Amino acid sequence: MKTVKKVLGTVFNRFFIMVLLIMIQFGWIAVKLVELADYSQVITVIFTVISAIMALFVVYRNDNPAYKMGWVLLICLLPVLGATMYLFFGNKRPSRTIRKKVYPVEHAHRDDARQEMPLIEEKDVRVRKTMEYISKFGPYPAWKNTSTRYYKSGEDAFMDMLEDLEKAEHFIFLEYFIVGTGKMWNKIFRILKRKAAAGVDVRFIYDDFGSIQKVPITFAAHLEKNGIKVLPFNPVKPIASLVYNNRDHRKILVVDGYIGYSGGFNLADEYINEEERFGYWKDTGVRIEGDAVWNYTFMFLNLWNAYRKTEDDYSMFRPYIYGPKKQESDGIVQPYSDSPLDDENLGENVYLEIVNRATDYLYIFTPYLIVDSEMMTCLQLASKRGVDVRIVTPAIPDKKIVFRLTRSYYRPLIKAGIKIYEFTPGFIHAKSFISDDKVGVVGSINVDYRSLFLHFECGTLMSGCSALAGLKQDCLDTFGVSKEIGLEDTRTSFIGILFDSVLRLLSPLM
Repeated sequence: MKTVKKVLGTVFNRFFIMVLLIMIQFGWIAVKLVELADYSQVITVIFTVISAIMALFVVYRNDNPAYKMGWVLLICLLPVLGATMYLFFGNKRPSRTIRKKVYPVEHAHRDDARQEMPLIEEKDVRVRKTMEYISKFGPYPAWKNTSTRYYKSGEDAFMDMLEDLEKAEHFIFLEYFIVGTGKMWNKIFRILKRKAAAGVDVRFIYDDFGSIQKVPITFAAHLEKNGIKVLPFNPVKPIASLVYNNRDHRKILVVDGYIGYSGGFNLADEYINEEERFGYWKDTGVRIEGDAVWNYTFMFLNLWNAYRKTEDDYSMFRPYIYGPKKQESDGIVQPYSDSPLDDENLGENVYLEIVNRATDYLYIFTPYLIVDSEMMTCLQLASKRGVDVRIVTPAIPDKKIVFRLTRSYYRPLIKAGIKIYEFTPGFIHAKSFISDDKVGVVGSINVDYRSLFLHFECGTLMSGCSALAGLKQDCLDTFGVSKEIGLEDTRTSFIGILFDSVLRLLSPLM
């Protein structure tokens, strides 16, 4: 009976249905192409011309060179399929619907993010310039009057999240890539339901594609029925649209405007190790309290009002409205978001700046190490100038092809003196950078093309904060339980080298 239920659950799963419908659409295209075989010479010429035009269009775009090269290769090798896939999946520019809804709201509220007086107290000139860059092009200002707390795992953060949710008296904002039914969500839902019934304004944004295999199709309706306002971002509509590139990969929780959480963990049981998928699941996160929470709130309200216009005035959600009038300063904190709506690769630029300014050490946690030429060069150069560069990736993969691709970058990095570790207890999902005890980032931004160029992401830049000591110690502890990879571990056959080369060439597509 259980087997039958499992099979039926798989067959009628929304993700399975979506994939099936997409395959049917591509199948229909293939059939039509076969029907045109009688006109093969004419069709060949037409397809060659179309492919050439499409390839030139890709080259013309102001995109990352490696990203463009992968698509040009695919279009040249598979003219029809490659061009079709680029139209559906390759164009970095968000769909017209997303642009039409989100951009006007972001533009209209741009001034709401700015401070009345720019923060210039950061003594390190280079860090200050980086913060000014984020403030100008984000626009997400840097703040003092904010305390920080670092979490080395999702389960550590979860208990504090529940405690803070219980404190909510006015509003709760949640924004996550994945939500899944289970112990973690059930505990959160019980609090949200009770708070909503008590008059607290509870709003929840989740990515529809990210959660498609985790929640039933009635999930949003069930939450609305219980007083929780819901926004499934970029809903999956396989017949109407195949534009799924731009996902909401952010992880944000805001309570009453002055308490905020962010990091790598989503709202599903594997993130707190209540469900084992790939060994022990390691993640990182931060809790901040004070003025800097405004940046999280601002990010959330912009996306929310783009789809469910609720207010024009954001001022009633500022930290000082319901929070303590004065918060103890703990360094400088600057939450920021990276958006595919602009041509500013904020997420990668912040990472590159941390790499470039490092003088003593640079420690990185990332589940995927798919680096472009700029990042590769910066990491190698940092190591060659004497910086102790260490990168931790998973030992147990969640995606085998991506894992193989990640490993293909090991050899040139190790040869430059960089230490690569694989987290042997399981899967490391954390996205963290720290250098020189001075500056670090904890957030949702992976070191891969999707996070850096296609998704809505968020990170928290910290300078001189107490949370950085916790992040550094966590890195040192993690090195101790991980396997350091040597050059001998990177050897492969000639066929393997060819396969890895192809994977790296196509890496922007993954």
